[in-house]
Amino acid sequence: MLKRSALPYLHTWKNKQNRKPIVIRGARQVGKSFLVRLFSQEAELELLEIDFELHGEYAESFASKQPERIISLLELQTSQKITPGKTLLFLDEIQAAPEVMASLRYFYELLPELHVIAAGSLLEFVLEEHTFSMPVGRIEYLHLGPMTFKEFLAGTGREQLCDFMEQFQIEDFPLPIHAELMKLFRLYCAVGGMPEAVQSYCTDGSMLDVESIKQSILLTYRDDFNKYGKRVKHTRLQKVFQTLPLQVGNKLKYVHLDRDEKSSDLKKALHLLALARVYTPVYHSGANGVPLRAEINEKMQKPLFLDVGLLLSACGMSYLDIENLNDISLVNTGSICEQFIGQHLLYSRPFFQEPELYYWCREKRQASAEVDYVQTCGGLIFPVEVKAGKTGSLKSLQIFIQKKGLAFGVRFNGDLPSIVDAHFALPDSQGTFRFLSLPLYMVEELDRIIRELII
Repeated sequence: MLKRSALPYLHTWKNKQNRKPIVIRGARQVGKSFLVRLFSQEAELELLEIDFELHGEYAESFASKQPERIISLLELQTSQKITPGKTLLFLDEIQAAPEVMASLRYFYELLPELHVIAAGSLLEFVLEEHTFSMPVGRIEYLHLGPMTFKEFLAGTGREQLCDFMEQFQIEDFPLPIHAELMKLFRLYCAVGGMPEAVQSYCTDGSMLDVESIKQSILLTYRDDFNKYGKRVKHTRLQKVFQTLPLQVGNKLKYVHLDRDEKSSDLKKALHLLALARVYTPVYHSGANGVPLRAEINEKMQKPLFLDVGLLLSACGMSYLDIENLNDISLVNTGSICEQFIGQHLLYSRPFFQEPELYYWCREKRQASAEVDYVQTCGGLIFPVEVKAGKTGSLKSLQIFIQKKGLAFGVRFNGDLPSIVDAHFALPDSQGTFRFLSLPLYMVEELDRIIRELII
């Protein structure tokens, strides 16, 4: 059975004395409903699930400002007893009944004993243009992304490999384990982190079925365009959605999305796709201090797709295309490895924090430089470079370290892990910097390793 790393977070929430209703935010099909159902089982809470897309009439029961009144009406409608402390009230697809969001404050203020969770796939549209009074300070958020590589390993019965990565030592790293993890890394890239696709693979191992599910998910996102087509022309959204996967790893230029459309119109389309969380803009940051968002330039961005498995499907690639490749990259169509690392870094923050990710670049004639991602850990700013194979130039990483007066850099690639004091290989540069190189599959251990070895 699949597990999600957000479960311990929900168990902690369950036992809080000042518990607030929690709202799960994330793209469609990332497993929000599955997570809540699994949590209710583990927490031994009786689940009352209301899907407002299927049962919009239930929204009228939330017109009252008295939680007891709301509960009485729901009990009559559902013929299910609601007992504070023993029942989990799950309000799914709440974006279909946005006025229900306002009532969450009354559960916190007047009936905090009742466990209340809400979720919505297009919730960001409601939050951007809501007309009701938001329950500010009376709810909390949980941001959920696709399943991670370690969640994938656990779902396929490879928990021992998860334990190994969580306790590994850089010295004497076993080569057979590295080879096995690289093989599973390629498999994850092909399957992706969408729970339905992972569950299908775990059930029968058929990549054909997995591909069918991923194509169905992509079609589901396209069907959603009709729900917000009043804002942007449907055909424009369709074109941008189809083109975005080909731009991953590159600086986004509107002309590459659609040379026949105005940049202002394409910008609106991108904004809606970002609200739906099928794409994330990775903005340039000056990276002179924390928080990194303080120095972003929204005119300079690289697109990140929702999921690496969906990226492969959108680009017409399959597991057979990458199974035996040493350099797992998409020529002229973005980077699989950069997508893999990016989506894991994006959701590496605590669940209650808004996902965000940045990169750095310098655009000078004959002296340009670009660092794939810029991260922070305990106040330490450091560059992250992603390489598909075992080799690759680190010139941009060194330029960034030298320019910002830093002493530490990270690379993810297909080689064994190492940490060394590296010498600058730039003209007129002297000295060394601490250089951590990790296999691609180790991305979820990055913060832990830095805290143990550097900070």
